[in-house]
Amino acid sequence: MCRVVDLQQAVLAKNDGAARALRAELSSRGTTVVNLLSSPGSGKTALLERELSLARERGVPVAALTADLATENDARRLARSGVPVKQVLTDGLCHLEAPMLGRHLDGWLPEGTRLLFVENVGNLVCPASYDLGEALRVVLASVTEGEDKPLKYPTAFGLAQLVVVTKTDIAEAVEFDEAAFRANVQRVNPGVEVLLTSVRADQGVGLLLDRALAVGSGARAHAPVMAHQRHEGDHHGHGHGHEHGPGHTHTHDHDHDHDDHDHHGQDHGPGPGHGRPDPAVAQTR
Repeated sequence: MCRVVDLQQAVLAKNDGAARALRAELSSRGTTVVNLLSSPGSGKTALLERELSLARERGVPVAALTADLATENDARRLARSGVPVKQVLTDGLCHLEAPMLGRHLDGWLPEGTRLLFVENVGNLVCPASYDLGEALRVVLASVTEGEDKPLKYPTAFGLAQLVVVTKTDIAEAVEFDEAAFRANVQRVNPGVEVLLTSVRADQGVGLLLDRALAVGSGARAHAPVMAHQRHEGDHHGHGHGHEHGPGHTHTHDHDHDHDDHDHHGQDHGPGPGHGRPDPAVAQTR
C-alpha cells in the first residue's frame, strides 16, 4: 500500500511542478486559466458556448480547450462562438494533467489571450486531484443531479473556488431544493459563491465570465477551507500539497481521501504512469 501511495504522490508532485511553471508562464503572458469540472451531462458545454460568445461580443480575447475520451463534438459546438477552440482526445484517461495541457497549448494558444477556459473530462473524481495551473477552479452541477451532489463528491466541491448550478429553468419540474443544495455546498466548502444559471432561460449568463475576468484583474479567488486543512496536514507528512492559483494552496492525500478512488460507475480508463502514448489531438478553429 505504501508503495502505491508513494507512486501516486510522486505523480502528483510531478504534475504540481508542471502546474506551477505553466501558471507562471501564462500569467506572464496575461492569460488567466479557468478549469471547469462537472459530471457528464451537466450542461457545461452549453453554458461555456454562451460565455465564449458573450466574451467575443465584448471584445475579450478568449480561447477554449475541451477534453473528452472520444469525439470532437464539444469542440465543434464551442467553435460556433467564433473563438479559438482546441479538442484534446484523452484516449481513455479520465482527466487532464498540467504537462499534457502545456504541450497542447504550446504553439496553439493565440498571443494576447486574456482568458483560457479548460473544459475538463466529465467526471468529478479524477480531475479534482490535478492542478492545471488554473487561477480559478469552477465546479458545475445541474439541478437534475440531486442536492446531495456536494456530499457525494466532497473533494471536487470542497476545493472549488466557484460553484455553478445549471439548468435552473427545470428546477421546479425536477423538485430541486436550492436551499438544501446550498447548505450541502457550505458544509464542504464554507463561503464559496454559488451561481444559478440557465442557458435556455438566459439566467446568470455572463456571471462566469465576469468572475473569471475579475480574478484575471487581480481579485482574490475564494480560498477553500479544505485546501488550508490539507496544506496543514502536509506539514505533518500526511498527503501531498500543491499551489493552486493566486493565494490558494491545497493538497491531495490519496492515502486518506477515498473519494478520489471511488469511481462511482464512471469510465476512468488507465491512470497516469502506465506507459500510455500521448493522447490524440484534433483542433477546430
